[in-house]
Amino acid sequence: MLPPVKKDRVITQLPMCFSPNAALHVKDGFHPQVKAACQLQKTDTVSFNLAKVIVVGDVAVGKTCLISRFRKGAFEKNYKATIGVDFEMERFEVLGVPYSLQLWDTAGQERFKCIASTYYRGAQAIIVVFDLSSVSSLAHARQWLEDAMRENDPSSVLLFLVGTKKDLSPVSTATDRPLSRSPPQSPDQLVQIEQEAVRLSEEIKAEYWAVSAKSGDGVRDFFFRVASLTFEANVLSEIEKSGTRHIGDIIRLTDSTEADCQPTKRKSNCC
Repeated sequence: MLPPVKKDRVITQLPMCFSPNAALHVKDGFHPQVKAACQLQKTDTVSFNLAKVIVVGDVAVGKTCLISRFRKGAFEKNYKATIGVDFEMERFEVLGVPYSLQLWDTAGQERFKCIASTYYRGAQAIIVVFDLSSVSSLAHARQWLEDAMRENDPSSVLLFLVGTKKDLSPVSTATDRPLSRSPPQSPDQLVQIEQEAVRLSEEIKAEYWAVSAKSGDGVRDFFFRVASLTFEANVLSEIEKSGTRHIGDIIRLTDSTEADCQPTKRKSNCC
């Protein structure tokens, strides 16, 4: 039997976007069909669903720290580069329905890129991470996205562009809030990076977020947003396919599927 969902992982309302200028949508709540379907579910129905989320980006931009901050509520000071792919499962309850994100933390080093790419397929969401204090990591974001999209259907994947190390930035242009300490670059340079990030997110139709794994700023809200939007997209997709089927038949994860969710070692022909 699955353990109960933590109280701080319960989602009853659609979380706000980070910036209306670069959001997947700016509506106030979940789609009416999704809310109605969840309200109609039977209390004795074993209903559970998941979304595969892959996290890509340059080495040392903070992908692992971002995930760790959300899962453990603490900043990992001792950084270790990811080798190949790491896998984490995070459970939620969205509108009363148990739901999980499979978080696939992929290596940013070039020598592991081919291995990591074998796990890209079947993603419901792609998170492209860059460092707000690194111009080059933002410049490489488009290539990371292109690599990930080769293994997925562009029409069925939600995209997120996430700038990390927000604590190094003096001002977030999306929220216009002062931050804690002076950056290694000039304020103008960092503001310019974020403005370019917003432009890129609009171009690739991704939702932009700026977060800090060190301070925790924006991390929880971001992952709640990912969980909510993927949940909504999955339920709407299944409602469209199934017509009048009950939500209990739509949102279901069998024991065998859950057992198969652990990553398996696969040989790569290109490395």
